[in-house]
Amino acid sequence: MPPAVPATAEIREILKKRIDRQKQSVGIVVGVIEPAGRRIIACGSLANGDPRPLDGDTIFEVGSVTKVFTSLLLADMVNRNEVALRDPVHRYLPKNVSLPERNGKSITLLDLSTHSSGLPPLPVNVNPQADLSVKDLYRFLSNCTLPRDPGSEYEYSNLGAGLLGHLLASSAGTDYESAIATRIARPLNMSSTGIKLPPSMNDRVATGHNAILAPVPNSDIPTPLAGAGALRSSANDMLTFLEAVLGYKESPLAPAMKMMLEVRRPAGKIEMV
Repeated sequence: MPPAVPATAEIREILKKRIDRQKQSVGIVVGVIEPAGRRIIACGSLANGDPRPLDGDTIFEVGSVTKVFTSLLLADMVNRNEVALRDPVHRYLPKNVSLPERNGKSITLLDLSTHSSGLPPLPVNVNPQADLSVKDLYRFLSNCTLPRDPGSEYEYSNLGAGLLGHLLASSAGTDYESAIATRIARPLNMSSTGIKLPPSMNDRVATGHNAILAPVPNSDIPTPLAGAGALRSSANDMLTFLEAVLGYKESPLAPAMKMMLEVRRPAGKIEMV
């Protein structure tokens, strides 16, 4: 039998210790989901110097959890027969973009999703926070050399995940944020999930802080790499997503979510960037 999830009071004490005594954070929101239901435990404030409390609707940058949504978008498009996992990536690029190959092997959509494309973690000599354009991305890809055959080895790649999101959205005739909203967020009633949040949600966005708890600017992932880490969401929305993944609630995305667990590749020792 799996261990019981700690009681709400016990979790709150852990959070208070980390925030008040250990000074490891300004505020933390924990979401717990079980067959019996869901609960939110929040502690701390919206920002250092801002006493407003956190809750389940506070919006955070979810970082690389975005990649789960990108792969789910891929699975959904596969189930709709819009793309195939083993489609070569160059099929979805402009003809003037020369994607690298190695030993006659092309990078596939599956390679991008499983971090086995051979592409580096990020475009070399490119600041991930800079205003990287689609033209810059295509120029890098056209001059990139693969260190190994596509599909042969795992290497965590924000570039690969971002490229996948860009290509899927382009294939669907839209941008990445709109694709996620249309295919995932709206069908699951995740109203607080997106990239460019409306002004009405700005007062719910938690401020990021560094190791000494000084405020830092929000991340600004370049549009072509949005699929690697640009999404923002709330604990309540994340629990709604988990309810669908775990099958606690019916979802139109159930077949795509099931497919994500069936198609796997070994990762070995995982080192995320």
